[in-house]
Amino acid sequence: MDNCFLNIRTFEEASKGGTDWTDAFKQAFAQLKAQGGGTLFVPAGTFYTRSIELFSNTTLYLDNGSEIHFTDDIENYELIDTEFEGRPSKAYKPLVHADHADNIAVMGQGTLYGSGQRWWKELRARNLKYVRPYMINFQYCTNIRLEGVTITMSPSWTIHPLYCDNMLIRGVTIRNPWDSPNTDGMDPDCTRNLRIEGCTIDVGDDCIVLKSGTEDTPNPRPTENVTITNCTMLHGHGGVVIGSEMSGGVRNVAITNCVFYETDRGVRVKTRRLRGGTVEDVVISNIIMDKVLCPFVFNMYYFCGPRGRDAFVRDPNPAPVTERTPAFRNIQINNIIAKNITSCAGFIDGLPESLVENIQFTNCTVSMDPNGAPAVPAMADQVPEMQQAGFYVRRAKGIVFNNVVLKGVKGNIYDLDSTADVTIR
Repeated sequence: MDNCFLNIRTFEEASKGGTDWTDAFKQAFAQLKAQGGGTLFVPAGTFYTRSIELFSNTTLYLDNGSEIHFTDDIENYELIDTEFEGRPSKAYKPLVHADHADNIAVMGQGTLYGSGQRWWKELRARNLKYVRPYMINFQYCTNIRLEGVTITMSPSWTIHPLYCDNMLIRGVTIRNPWDSPNTDGMDPDCTRNLRIEGCTIDVGDDCIVLKSGTEDTPNPRPTENVTITNCTMLHGHGGVVIGSEMSGGVRNVAITNCVFYETDRGVRVKTRRLRGGTVEDVVISNIIMDKVLCPFVFNMYYFCGPRGRDAFVRDPNPAPVTERTPAFRNIQINNIIAKNITSCAGFIDGLPESLVENIQFTNCTVSMDPNGAPAVPAMADQVPEMQQAGFYVRRAKGIVFNNVVLKGVKGNIYDLDSTADVTIR
C-alpha cells in the first residue's frame, strides 16, 4: 500500500491560501492512484475541505495534532448513488468516501471534524434535497482499515460500510452530541468479516448498528462474521443494535468485553413484518451496563420508519409465513452485569407467526434503580411505560433463564403470557 508517500502540504498551492484544501486532496489522491497507491500524510494543523475520495491501495494518515474540517457549504457538494435505510438514494458525497476500492485505510491520531451543525439545522427545517452525507462511507470495498482517529460532529451516520468485505475498525473514538439527529456511530450494512476493537462511541443515536437492507433494497445480502470487543458505548439510543434493516439477515456475531453507560437500551434487536431476514447465531458476553433503560430488547413490532405505522405492523393476529417473514433465533447472552436499570430487565416480543426462538440468558445480574423514571422499553404500539419491571416476554419459545438474578423489581419478576415458552433455572 505504501508505494508512494506524499505530504498534503506539497499541494498547498491548490489550497486557496490555506482556506480550502479540496483541490489539494483531489490532486494528491489522483497522484497516488496514478502511481499505483501509497499514503497521503496530513501533518499537525487545520485543513478545510469538502469530500475526500480514496482509491485502491491508498491510505489517509492523520498525524497527531492534525484536524480535517469538512466544510458545510451544502450547495457545493457533489452527489453519489448509495442506499440510506435500505432505499436506493441520492446523497451528498460522504466526507471520506471510496467506491469499489481495495486495500484502503484511514489511520493516525488526528481528528475528522464533520461540521454537522448546519446539516442538522437544514434537516430539521426540511431544506435538504438529498440524503445528508455520511462521515465515512466505503461501498463495495474490500480490505479496509480504520485505526486511531477521532471523529466528531458527523452530519449523519458516522461510519457506514456498505457491501464491504474484510474490515478492521480499531481504537477509533466517535463523539457526536446527544441531540444530533441520526448520528449513529457505526452502521455496517450488508457487510461481512468485520472486526471492531477498542473503540469509544458517544453519539446521538445507536452506537453500533448491524444492518442488511430492507424490503426496498434491490439485492440485500447478509451482514455476517462480526466481532465487537473491548468497546465503550456512552449515551446513544442503543449500545449494540441489530436492525431494523435486516432483510438480508444478520448472523455469526460475537459481542464481548464491552461497557454500555447511559445508552437508552443495551443490546437491541428490532424488525417488523415484510422485512424478512433472520438474526441468528449471536453470542453476547462479558458486558457491563450502567444507567440503561432496558438491557435486552427483542422487538418484532418496531414501528419507526416508512410504513411503520401501517396496520399490518401492529396486528396481533398471525399473518401468512412467507420469505418476507423475519426471524430471531439462537442467541446466547452470558455474564452480564446491568445496574441502575430504570424501565425493565428485558423485553421480548415476537410475532404470532414467527416466535422469538432459543434465547438463553446465563449468569446475568440485573439491578433496578429505585429512583429511575418510568420509560417505554421498546418502540412498538401498545407498549406501556414501565418502571423497575422484570422480564416481559410475549410470543417466544425456548427462552431459558439460567442463574439470572433480578434485584429491586416491582411486581412480577417474569411477566409472561400464554404464548411464552420459558424455562427458569
